[in-house]
Amino acid sequence: MDDVRTITLQRALEALVDPVRRSIVTRLYETSVDLRCGSFDLPVSKSTATHHFRVLREAGLIDQYYVGTARMNTLRRAEIDQALPGLLDALIAADQRATATTAP
Repeated sequence: MDDVRTITLQRALEALVDPVRRSIVTRLYETSVDLRCGSFDLPVSKSTATHHFRVLREAGLIDQYYVGTARMNTLRRAEIDQALPGLLDALIAADQRATATTAP
């Protein structure tokens, strides 16, 4: 696990600019359990999904570990809140507003 000081606003925003990566973070935020990469219903190929997970991991936003052959993902919520207070709450609130305005 990276030191919390490696989570910078620049790296986080660059990682979160992509809607697929934001959806991954949102899903991890909304659940209390760690999730397998394959449990995400992403509109991209497996190799592109792998890239998105790597970008989030390198930005310090998620941790990944293996359970058997499954790669598990966990949001570094406490570390993100410490390094960038309010970022996750703002991200989730914006995502919920966007979803509400596009819902039929």
